[in-house]
Amino acid sequence: MNTFKNGNRRHFNAIALCAGAAGLWPALALAREPVVLIVGDSLSSEYGLRRGTGWVALLENRLQAERLPARVVNASISGDTTAGGRSRLPALLRTHRPAVVVIELGGNDALRGLPMQTTRDNLRSMVQASQQAGARVLLVGMEMPPNYGARFAQEFRQVFADVARSDNVPLVPFLLKGVADGPDPLALFQSDRIHPNEAAQAIMLDNVWPSLRRLLVRP
Repeated sequence: MNTFKNGNRRHFNAIALCAGAAGLWPALALAREPVVLIVGDSLSSEYGLRRGTGWVALLENRLQAERLPARVVNASISGDTTAGGRSRLPALLRTHRPAVVVIELGGNDALRGLPMQTTRDNLRSMVQASQQAGARVLLVGMEMPPNYGARFAQEFRQVFADVARSDNVPLVPFLLKGVADGPDPLALFQSDRIHPNEAAQAIMLDNVWPSLRRLLVRP
């Protein structure tokens, strides 16, 4: 009788251990998934869009569809500048320990007339901080509308190219390629003529995806 009880006890202990392990497995799997941290502005924070329709949300769907094990953390804030991103980044790196950091900032710097050297320095600081934390970095560039002047547009475009070259990171030259420079760009913008609408989000993701995918699958 005692042997039977001891056998039952061992049996139920084994069941409990298995159940406990089963409960832990999803959490452990989640913890092992590499994090893709998006640090951006309104173009990445779904400004004016229904939740779940922005390009970052579509990125989550793309990762699942391609069975790439990664978890997206969207730390984008509407109106943010490179200075804001630079100040926020250290805490984000400590909290999320990302494998990849996507930096989509700079457009608001130009719109506010901030010095381009300041934008360049802030972007470089963010890239280097991410690299020092062990993350791979994807820099996402922006361009200014023609009414800002050809010289200003070229100098601003060069900021992103300089940072990407100096710190050896891939660059998406223009997040809004195919959106702002299309045959009828207003068709892909909200009524403010500044922020892309839902129809533009898949195009934006397609601009980012090839470079981001290479970072995720690289050994």
